[in-house]
Amino acid sequence: MNSALPKVLHRLAGTPLLEHVIRAARTLKPSKICVIYGHGGDQVTKALPGRDLCFVRQAKQLGTGHAVKQALHHLDANADTLILYGDVPLITPATLKKMVARRKDRLTLLTAEFPNPTGYGRIIRDSIGAVVGIVEEKDANADQRKVQEGNTGLMYLPTQRLAKWLSRITNKNAQREYYLTDIVALAVKDQVPIQTVTTDDLSEIQGINDQRQLAELERLHQNNLAQQLLAQGTHLADPRRFDQRGALSCGRDVHIDVNCVFEGAVTLGEGVTIGANCVIRNATIGPNTKIAPFSFIDDVVIGARCIVGPFARLRPATTLADEVHIGNFVEVKASIIGVGSKANHLTYVGDTEIGRNVNVGAGTITCNYDGAHKHKTVIEDDVFIGSDTQLVAPVTIRRGATIGAGSTITKEAPPDQLTLSRSRQISIPNWKRPRKAAKSK
Repeated sequence: MNSALPKVLHRLAGTPLLEHVIRAARTLKPSKICVIYGHGGDQVTKALPGRDLCFVRQAKQLGTGHAVKQALHHLDANADTLILYGDVPLITPATLKKMVARRKDRLTLLTAEFPNPTGYGRIIRDSIGAVVGIVEEKDANADQRKVQEGNTGLMYLPTQRLAKWLSRITNKNAQREYYLTDIVALAVKDQVPIQTVTTDDLSEIQGINDQRQLAELERLHQNNLAQQLLAQGTHLADPRRFDQRGALSCGRDVHIDVNCVFEGAVTLGEGVTIGANCVIRNATIGPNTKIAPFSFIDDVVIGARCIVGPFARLRPATTLADEVHIGNFVEVKASIIGVGSKANHLTYVGDTEIGRNVNVGAGTITCNYDGAHKHKTVIEDDVFIGSDTQLVAPVTIRRGATIGAGSTITKEAPPDQLTLSRSRQISIPNWKRPRKAAKSK
């Protein structure tokens, strides 16, 4: 990968490759998950905590068979073992369930038919179609390389058989490595039945070896996610310019414009419209709300029939009630804004509770931070805040109050009155604007 980051921690759809695999494995409710790591192990163990995870270090990289052998003493000898790969992120729970359904004393392999199987070990079958071995490409002869059925590396087998066969494999091959696939020939020799499960979706067994392959799989995966949304009735302006990096749930008649990114858990209610170039993370957006282009929404709850943006930023712990308007270049953080209230231009609202039908004028700032602590501003119902106002927290603006434009408010504003704080305007006659001295020639 040409990176200091271990390969399995590179992200696909916002999630580490290895975490994709672990999530799929957890759907089977296994008694234990062993993660065998080598390069960058400390980073791997810190990035993926979990009580059900057992981390095993492979100090020397001597092949896949050697890697699995390191974990044997952690496995239940009376159970079965499913072997997965941390750089094959899109394996599906449905395919894994098919594999583990093949029980009894047998070896189950996941295979696929490849138009171009270059790089994959070939499945070798006898005249009646029974699997008799797997040949790695570097060890395959010309006829064997013509075989299009490839080995994905995923297998399911009794742990006792696995331990016995791993003790018998050797490194007498072109790579001088202990191949896990060599146990297939040993199964044949021991007359243990070999079954295969085949996947038609090559993306779910596609491995990652470099940044190019990661980028290709990202786009393939994003297209699959987009197709699922389209099938559910979501309108995507261009499925090729869409990124989902988490769980996205859409109601009916949702419209999503180009270049939008959805991260974490996002829920879009019926009739929601998302404008172009928005980033939405961990948000719930109510029915018929419109998010205008270039808005950044992070960990918020937005009610119905709201209008947000363009160029708006909603930060964590913000809640907008129904019919709220947040306009261009407005930032809201850790605040609650009541039904029908508006902040349409060039405003910062932080640590604030705003009631119903409040108008916050352009250029208003809630001064919530004193350099050490955050303080709260309360604006009650039906308040009108004039433009270019500073509300110095902690402060309360009572119901129906009007704040004159250009004011700095440091004390409570009483209800139903005009409050303003301005220095007296003066004009100085005969005043001359300073001028630069003429440059000498």
